[in-house]
Amino acid sequence: MTPRITIVGSINIDLVFRTPRMPMLGETISGEGFRQVAGGKGANQAVAAARQGAEVHFVGAVGDDAFGRSALDGLRGDGIGTGGIAVVPGVATGVAGIFVDDSGANSIVIAPGANDTLDVAQVEACATTITGSSYLVCQLETPLATVTRAIEIARAAGVKVVLNAAPAADLPGSLLAMCDYLVVNETEASQLSGVDVRGSDDAVAAARALCRRGAGAVLLTMGESGVVVSDCGTQHLVPAAKVQPVDTTAAGDTFVGALTVALARGLTLEAATREAQYAAALAVTRIGAQTSIPTREELQQFIDSRGGRAALGLDL
Repeated sequence: MTPRITIVGSINIDLVFRTPRMPMLGETISGEGFRQVAGGKGANQAVAAARQGAEVHFVGAVGDDAFGRSALDGLRGDGIGTGGIAVVPGVATGVAGIFVDDSGANSIVIAPGANDTLDVAQVEACATTITGSSYLVCQLETPLATVTRAIEIARAAGVKVVLNAAPAADLPGSLLAMCDYLVVNETEASQLSGVDVRGSDDAVAAARALCRRGAGAVLLTMGESGVVVSDCGTQHLVPAAKVQPVDTTAAGDTFVGALTVALARGLTLEAATREAQYAAALAVTRIGAQTSIPTREELQQFIDSRGGRAALGLDL
């Protein structure tokens, strides 16, 4: 069965600058290249899910500009349903300025544009799309009231909820309690849990704290250090696949999209996490956001090269 997933979230065009290092305050340096690619956390996660074989529908907003048309064309090219995306007159499509240095690390500035216009009424108009899915995926690059309403609709219909609480924000326990899976990085986990996450022990403590706040399960991503997985009964570290990073943009989004599809296909939380880790690892070996996200075939070949089913912790 093909998983049906709805994404409520952001759509951006990424303006990516390659630079030998990050510029200091007030400093001008020469870059090594520039690319314009489709991005936005919501759109990236939708593409990641679609390329892993899911039927994906999107609820979001773009401006009536060239960037908006480009973003819509890209989503449709990946087979993503765009009927829930509003084209907002007189408003710019979201844009992200991304600096990527020689180590693959990045710094990002976002101008939300049309993403900030995604409101409760639009989500409610797309309620049948949400309730007809097996999973809803949300992030925090659109208004919190909109995200909350989408999750309420999903929860009432028995649709599983994945919340990627990024960018970092204060969230009420009532919202966390409606999330079946909460995905956060160290910064986001620190803000939500009150635990200063600096290593795996801190990450385990933060995951426990987030479970106490109501999350159904917590996945705390730590880049090359792996992912702390908590089913709110046990916590353990799933190591990252070792690769040479080129660009970490969209690695987290690739993880979220691949994780959701793996869960929807019936994998255990640990096996789904391992599969999503491999997808993210493959993404960081490539440049750009959506340009880096692997297809199902590419991911399977990569997993096979690392041991196949055994690499996912599955019986041979």
